[in-house]
Amino acid sequence: MLLHAHSGLRYLVLLMGLVVVAYAAYGLATKAEYGKHMRVLSAIFTGVIDLTVLLGVIMLFTGMFYPQLAGHIAMMILAAAVAHVVHGVMKRRPPEAQTFTPHIVGTLIVLACIVAGIMAIGRPIVG
Repeated sequence: MLLHAHSGLRYLVLLMGLVVVAYAAYGLATKAEYGKHMRVLSAIFTGVIDLTVLLGVIMLFTGMFYPQLAGHIAMMILAAAVAHVVHGVMKRRPPEAQTFTPHIVGTLIVLACIVAGIMAIGRPIVG
């Protein structure tokens, strides 16, 4: 059951990542004011990644480990770290210094790490 929940959450993580990138790109293109909606989307994205990591750690403690997981784990830790850094830095910046660009760049890096981590264990990205 944990494996299915952990694996299924990847769709929500990927979807939220695309939503964050799209919203930030739209905000950047229209020169919209950075605000609460961007912070909330970033927090949700980071939270879904955290939930996925938590389920993965629980699975490790139940003995579900095989050698290919090393690459998967490394990429997921990197993805979670980047998501947290972007969210935390943007949250702490003064309002006049908050921009959409770090969300676009950071989220694309996170998504690339997630795709690489999924591929490391031979799972399909979608399907």
